[in-house]
Amino acid sequence: MKQLQDVDLKLLRVFMTIVKCGGFSAAQATLNMSQSSISEQMTNLETRLGVTLCERGRGGFRLTEHGQATYEATQRLLLAADNFCTETSALKQHISGKLYLGIIDNTISDADSPLARALRQFVARGHDVHLDVYIGMPAELEERVLDGRLHIAIGHFPLRVAGLDYSQLYQEPDGLFCSRYSPLFAANDAEPGLFERIAAGHIVARGYLQQHDLQQLQARKAAATVDNIEAQAMLILSGAYIGFLPIHYARRWVDSGDMRQIAPPRFHSDWPFNAITRKGTPQSAVLRAFLADLLPAQP
Repeated sequence: MKQLQDVDLKLLRVFMTIVKCGGFSAAQATLNMSQSSISEQMTNLETRLGVTLCERGRGGFRLTEHGQATYEATQRLLLAADNFCTETSALKQHISGKLYLGIIDNTISDADSPLARALRQFVARGHDVHLDVYIGMPAELEERVLDGRLHIAIGHFPLRVAGLDYSQLYQEPDGLFCSRYSPLFAANDAEPGLFERIAAGHIVARGYLQQHDLQQLQARKAAATVDNIEAQAMLILSGAYIGFLPIHYARRWVDSGDMRQIAPPRFHSDWPFNAITRKGTPQSAVLRAFLADLLPAQP
């Protein structure tokens, strides 16, 4: 493919839909096309690119190495096309286009987050903007903002990555929790030897905060590691593990008597939540408008 043409964009959009749906059959309803038509379009795209993008057959649908690279490149291409449409619409004093937003998992119960209020205000302005939301881990969100697959992401980012701008929004407090099935549930926070029992217990650590979690508990190793808060809560609720959770997220189980917070004055952290954008890149009109509503909307 020496020059990109309109037909290529159409074929690439078909390809993106197939990947998101997980195969040709699953994409039929979304594309409103027969499976034979989808197969023909994919063959045309592979011919134009000169590579095989996917394997399909009895073994199921799977991207090849070239297919994965093409998928990621297409994400960046279509984002650039969306940005172009946004910028040209802004010339008419009318903001339209797409906003690709990333969010760390399980913040929905956090009343301190300004996101809901910012979205409400942003939509109320009458912008013709399609919102595409991605939930991911901190490192994953940073990577997607860096390579252009996301315009902006919101979350706790323990490390500062070169090439990104960080704007602090609020802080999320967390604490140490155990289940009612845990031997520590009935323990007195002031009892002698409690901290030694905690350090020797089965600890579930958050992968992106593992060193912090272990240092806080003065423990040598974790018995389990997770990459999201729901998995953390699931292991704690089993009664076999103790671990840290955002206080707003754990509140439902504390209120129902299924969890308790252990020694709050001792095991407590306030994590800064930031909005991250790519540094040194002109911001689209959609992103600028969203930031104008997000950044002042702090509690």
